[in-house]
Amino acid sequence: MFNLKVLLASPSSFWLRFFSLCLFLLVWAAVAAIADSSLLPGPGAVAINMVAHLREGDLVYHTGITLARVVVAFVVSMIIGTVIGIFMGHSRTMDTFFDGWLVLGLNIPALVIIILCYIWFGLTEVAVVVAVAINKIPLVAVTVREGARAVDRELLQVAQVYRLSHTRTLFKTYLPQLYPYLMAAARSGLSLIWKIVLVVELLGRSNGVGFQLHSFFQFFDIASILAYTLAFVGVILFFEMAVLRPLEVRLTQWRL
Repeated sequence: MFNLKVLLASPSSFWLRFFSLCLFLLVWAAVAAIADSSLLPGPGAVAINMVAHLREGDLVYHTGITLARVVVAFVVSMIIGTVIGIFMGHSRTMDTFFDGWLVLGLNIPALVIIILCYIWFGLTEVAVVVAVAINKIPLVAVTVREGARAVDRELLQVAQVYRLSHTRTLFKTYLPQLYPYLMAAARSGLSLIWKIVLVVELLGRSNGVGFQLHSFFQFFDIASILAYTLAFVGVILFFEMAVLRPLEVRLTQWRL
């Protein structure tokens, strides 16, 4: 749920961010005024272009499609990566077995994985999700593995002494110690996944923000490129500030 208190953690930090944004817009406008407007439209021109796309409905449509792909790939990556990370953190055998896989996954270029998935699965939504998940799962697994290794075993032993059920031990003792690592994986994962999704759409989909950016590139429509980019970045930032940050505070407040 949206939490304004979390979003505006302190008045000073809010105004500092606001001033930084205003300074960025001023610098952008100044550079655009000096440079060729066809190469770098100013903030006003981009805003007008964004409003035009909103009225036409294409911006909302394509942004919604991309956002849906991001959410599905994000959930799949977090679930699989978390399970693998927990097993690796608690089993030396599993850690040794999967370590080479993670190293390989972390070092294969995302573009190679995307191309291979399109060849194997065709130009389908399955290929999109699989390609993005393969790129993200190793990062989630590595982060969660470190969290699993850092779990306080004495707290788990106390839970056994008091004969807590496995479910209660999981949700009251084990997972709370993993939450900081899970949230770190989620926030870093979100910033990576949406970028990969755009590349996937650019290469092989007929809709979405990535597809639109490719179309605008062909016509050298820089204003539309910036309008779509800023709109989607705004959606992602809003999700992080309105959902992930409040969730992180709520899940980790017991540590304070």
